[in-house]
Amino acid sequence: MKRFILIISLSLFISSLFAQGVPSVMIKDIKGKAVNTKAITQNDGKPVLICFWATWCKPCIKEFNAINEEYDDWVEETGVKVIAISIDDARSSNSVAPFVNARGWEFPVYLDPNGDFKRAMNVGDIPHTFLLDKNGKVVWQHTTYLEGDEAKTFEVIKKVAKGQAIK
Repeated sequence: MKRFILIISLSLFISSLFAQGVPSVMIKDIKGKAVNTKAITQNDGKPVLICFWATWCKPCIKEFNAINEEYDDWVEETGVKVIAISIDDARSSNSVAPFVNARGWEFPVYLDPNGDFKRAMNVGDIPHTFLLDKNGKVVWQHTTYLEGDEAKTFEVIKKVAKGQAIK
């Protein structure tokens, strides 16, 4: 019973953190410039998709390749902003920019080499995706990736763009 109460309490605590939106954490763009997460998650009242990934994560790469194929259509239909947050550590973060450029990913990519943003968002496994509504509140999240998940993600994005509730 104590374990159940602890799990519920922890869930409510995490939910209350996300009800306030994305925490303010300093990360870097792929050119090394420091940026605040609050600034990059603004999108003029349109949804924002934040995806945590790493260059060594095969499901992450598959997910981003799939999203990139549909990205222009997603933006045109919903105005969504996709943000990729690399959790590659300081030793491997120099390889992120060439890695991204070689794949032609069109969405912005940022570095979290110390894992500060990852910890603030309570990310364990990757890929881990968060969807923010027009107010910057986390309304949906998803972990792992299987082929076709991008279509499900886009369905959720469309609902959020229309102001509909997520079940």
